[in-house]
Amino acid sequence: MIKSVNQYPISSIFEKDTKAYFVIPKYQREYTWTTLQWKDLFDDLCENDEGYFIGSIICINNSDDGLGKIPFEVIDGQQRLTTISLLLTSIYNTLVKYKNEMNDDQQSEIVFLRKRLVQPLSPNNLMLVPQNQNHNDEDYLTIMSDNGLIEKTKRAANFGNRKISKCYKYFLTRIEQEIAETDNRIDSLFTILNKINYAVLVKIEVSSHAEAYTLFESLNNRGTPLTAIDLMKNLILARSEKANISTEKCFNLWNELLMCLTDDYSTQERFFRHYYNAFKQKLNEPFRSNDIKKKDPLGYIATRSNLLKIYEILIDKNLQLFLDDIILCGKIYSKLLLTDEEMKKNDLYKSLQNLSRIQGAPAYLLLLYLMKEADYLQLKEKNIVELINFLTRFFVRRNLTDTPNTRDLTTIFMNLIDEIQTNNLLGNSVVKTIEKRLIELSASDDLFKEKLQGKIYEENSGVARYILCSLAERHMTDEKFRDLWEQNDYNGKKVYAWTIEHIFPEGENVPQCWIDMIAGGDRTLAKKYLEEYTHKLGNLTITAYNSALSNKSFIDKRDRKNNDGKYVGYKNGLQINDGLKDETEWTKEKIIERTEILTTELLAIFKL
Repeated sequence: MIKSVNQYPISSIFEKDTKAYFVIPKYQREYTWTTLQWKDLFDDLCENDEGYFIGSIICINNSDDGLGKIPFEVIDGQQRLTTISLLLTSIYNTLVKYKNEMNDDQQSEIVFLRKRLVQPLSPNNLMLVPQNQNHNDEDYLTIMSDNGLIEKTKRAANFGNRKISKCYKYFLTRIEQEIAETDNRIDSLFTILNKINYAVLVKIEVSSHAEAYTLFESLNNRGTPLTAIDLMKNLILARSEKANISTEKCFNLWNELLMCLTDDYSTQERFFRHYYNAFKQKLNEPFRSNDIKKKDPLGYIATRSNLLKIYEILIDKNLQLFLDDIILCGKIYSKLLLTDEEMKKNDLYKSLQNLSRIQGAPAYLLLLYLMKEADYLQLKEKNIVELINFLTRFFVRRNLTDTPNTRDLTTIFMNLIDEIQTNNLLGNSVVKTIEKRLIELSASDDLFKEKLQGKIYEENSGVARYILCSLAERHMTDEKFRDLWEQNDYNGKKVYAWTIEHIFPEGENVPQCWIDMIAGGDRTLAKKYLEEYTHKLGNLTITAYNSALSNKSFIDKRDRKNNDGKYVGYKNGLQINDGLKDETEWTKEKIIERTEILTTELLAIFKL
């Protein structure tokens, strides 16, 4: 598997009069090292003896032409190699700066160093061909051009703001600081150069991408474990050659898929579980035979623990087919995640927005199947929208009552897909069958009512927020529309601008004004009411100035205005507050009464 493993001094890695050079593939991540890594490298080199070990690189030897040039494709170690190259260039710049203070032998070292940085056989005439993301290649060429190592190039826009430039400038500064503190700066400069030249780097050569990524996976597993999705990517890249697909193409396709799924790992992992569970029957077909009696040889259900095992088999079977299908599904999933910009503000988007807000993601498994197979199932967009609206009502009830149980949801949606396939259901029959089965499994109206009239904020604050916003939104006109889901940045976190307001305030210390109003001055009774009624539906509303209202009296909360003279309390114009704006007091009886009124309205809104 490994062609060679050798340790070399840097002077041999960047060797003059050689036909070898190093290429950072396009699919590698951009240059990411920062001051912390630059400082550690420089300090380690300066503080240790010559021959200090500075790490390893994994390369593929791609020498395959008649010119005899040897391009090494760097699979692992590009950050270290790029940094060393920039450090050597900084040394070269400083040597040239002080050239007139050197003897002939010392000046000849400048020529030797120049030859180690330049490589006429490479695409950019340099020993290192950097990665091109985030202008890495442009910035690198700018530095080399400024030092006269290649022909003059156009300076990249915002060059000085990016890491390649900052790294180079950091080393220039550190070198000047280091030699300024010595009696002989020329001798000190060459001491630094020698320590770099003789620092040891291990170069591991392999003959193929498959071997490179297998080795890379093995090495990384000795440290921080790779995620299942990291390992999937490595498997795909490792199998690319066998499947006659370029590694770069596979990498680009993989990135295209992940872009559909956002950069959240849990979301990515959920997609891969949903993909298998939604299309389990089709995915298992190639693996069923007379010798395999199991209905689903790949597994009954995809879980976190068996995810990689399933996908390793799928990738090995037919990589191109796998990539085509899963990317198509990824694009559909991006609609479910509301990341598809083209569908914003249509009915499908609005329905999916509501499903997301009520935390209905378990249903994405079912929706992924239906949306991919929509033509075959004779489902129009209006059918999908109708079903999503039903699922939203289902999840309002489910998330408040925990009926059916969370652990059963995946199986429920998989069974629905199986029923559709087994009975060859089409069109409206698909929607009606799904609705019928979920109604059978859903909480009864009595249980839902009981939970609505209980301490709903304690039971599930997310559901409480959703239903309060639903009550407020259903009476909005276009002219009076308020985005109750708007989020603002607060100390680096996204927080809702409109939040749940407890009319009778929560908290251990009941304000005296509330003790007097709600309990006739009886502190013990007020605390009893606090426990019994504060988190009930009738005591909750929506405002945009929760902190400003806080523990103020009822009248202050009702009549509160902002600095512009606009009402921000219960006279803020939201329909949900219409029953509060004319009240003069707030009592437990009014909480009970308002709970009943809102419960009746919600039972109608979320009727299955």
